[in-house]
Amino acid sequence: MSLNALKPVKVGLLGIGTVGGGTFTVLQRNQEEIRRRAGRGIEIAMVADLNTERAKEVVGNAAQVVADARAVIANPEIDVVVELIGGYGIAKALVLEAIAAGKHVVTANKALLAVHGTEIFAAAREKGVIVAFEAAVAGGIPIIKALREGLTANRVQWVAGIINGTTNFILSEMRDKGLDFDVVLKEAQRLGYAEADPTFDIEGVDAAHKATLLSAIAFGIPVQFDKAHVEGITQLSATDIKYAEQLGYRIKLLGIARRRDNGIELRTHPTLVPMSRLIANVEGAMNAVLVQGDAVGTTLYYGKGAGSEPTASAVVADLVDIARLIDAAPEARVPYLAFQPDSMSALPVLPLEQVQTSFYLRLRVADKAGVLANITGLLAEQGISIDAVIQREADQVSEGGQTDLIILTHETTEGGMNKAIAAMQALPTVLAPIVKLRKEELA
Repeated sequence: MSLNALKPVKVGLLGIGTVGGGTFTVLQRNQEEIRRRAGRGIEIAMVADLNTERAKEVVGNAAQVVADARAVIANPEIDVVVELIGGYGIAKALVLEAIAAGKHVVTANKALLAVHGTEIFAAAREKGVIVAFEAAVAGGIPIIKALREGLTANRVQWVAGIINGTTNFILSEMRDKGLDFDVVLKEAQRLGYAEADPTFDIEGVDAAHKATLLSAIAFGIPVQFDKAHVEGITQLSATDIKYAEQLGYRIKLLGIARRRDNGIELRTHPTLVPMSRLIANVEGAMNAVLVQGDAVGTTLYYGKGAGSEPTASAVVADLVDIARLIDAAPEARVPYLAFQPDSMSALPVLPLEQVQTSFYLRLRVADKAGVLANITGLLAEQGISIDAVIQREADQVSEGGQTDLIILTHETTEGGMNKAIAAMQALPTVLAPIVKLRKEELA
């Protein structure tokens, strides 16, 4: 059968902001290339946006524009609904209504899937429709497809990613210019790298949503955002970035999912990474994801994690997948979370106290004999061994005989480290709250 004989896939866009506009543009510009890959045409037939005037400026006469998203869902001609509204509220209702109407769904909404994915995937399975979400993680980087299809021969051991461009830009600027967080955040907002309300980014929530999705696909567990440890960069000091550099590390906000014998670690937090690792050298607003598989070893995926056309690239790739599989039996399609639904793992997400990692500690201490011995003794009581120690030189010591003591530890549990820190904090020679950051070798 020729390509022209197959009926085009009709698409309804819900929201035509940055990503929706990019999706329309990419589909229009590359329609012939996309048709050759998909085996049939893909056409945006309807667009729903509250700002109908703006929507008409983007699509012209190429698609019908409406203000009511439910009009798109109700149209029997529409095969695929692309949800680009965002958030948990109306987006969830519309996605579930589209599924109930027998429409396939493409979404860039990581928050929605990280929190409500189990319900959405179950509804889609019941109706035999596809839910595709490549654009939900790391923008234009095809990390979902890599994990779900390219690496299926592997038992994935861990995934670690810089998956929020705003925080990576801020950390890069803090390191390059020696500035504190608050100053750099204002500059990031001025340049458009950070939103007016950047809470989801700087508090680590956005990255944790994405890490939750990656953990589900990597290990075949349900999406469990409520079990993730989420920590942002708002408390990070330029002082610690500088000390990390002196020790040969960069600090990055990482989303990490790691398989252990007794469960899965799922955590997002600032992390010291050796400068020799490629991911430590990912700067500005770029994203990168490392995957460690038993057969393939370590693979790295790098690119733009946001923006109009990079994210649209992922949306259109999902549309092409649907166009290829639209007539296939549901059981012949790739499962939503890579593993067959009746083969999902019951491995629990581990509580933070059981997480195993290495640590960076900064202690403000009295410059007296025996202080280091006391501190190392308390670490030893918890079975924590030391990897490296640095102490500020005498000419850097502040008035009053105080100095910074920096300690890098070998791997231990979070719970053990917290006990050691509580004991160290009680010493009269420890003069300020101890700074604790986690360290990953990613080897």
